[in-house]
Amino acid sequence: MGAFEASDEPAFVSDLLFTDGLPEMDDETGYRGAVAARAAGITYRQLDYWARTELVEPTVRGASGSGSQRLYGFRDILVLKLVKRLLDTGISLQQIRTAVEQLRAAGIRDLTGTTLMSDGASVYLCTSSDEVIDLVSRGQGVFGIAVGKVLREVESTLVEFDPQRPDQMDELAARRAARTA
Repeated sequence: MGAFEASDEPAFVSDLLFTDGLPEMDDETGYRGAVAARAAGITYRQLDYWARTELVEPTVRGASGSGSQRLYGFRDILVLKLVKRLLDTGISLQQIRTAVEQLRAAGIRDLTGTTLMSDGASVYLCTSSDEVIDLVSRGQGVFGIAVGKVLREVESTLVEFDPQRPDQMDELAARRAARTA
């Protein structure tokens, strides 16, 4: 357990954090931006900004020009919701960015037992109840986010939406294609 601080480690190890405890989903299916934003409890404007600034990029399909649709995987939406929760508690976007990079680099396997804690300035990753108790007993913990609970919230929200494959055209793209043909 420790505070997330800027590090020289690369942030390209994106899938290590988000493997165990997730529903079996095909990496080739995802959800359009509007669905991802709704499931994460954020605005589409926030979603777009976070994608453009590379805080949370869609892993199924990124934007590739005017009119293209980003597709966000389940793991992406989980990260979006965690970022939203951290923002709601007053953590700076810069500190959240560092926390997201460190979480990915940490390669945590059991999300259901993971808690993000913060003292208002730094974010701590706790993987056991002993670490949470230790942090709180030192007077550092101000709030905690149980990642497993957030994971289940995202799952239950996405049940009502159909995922989309990157090669599928949405209704608007199909209309545009029909007009130009």
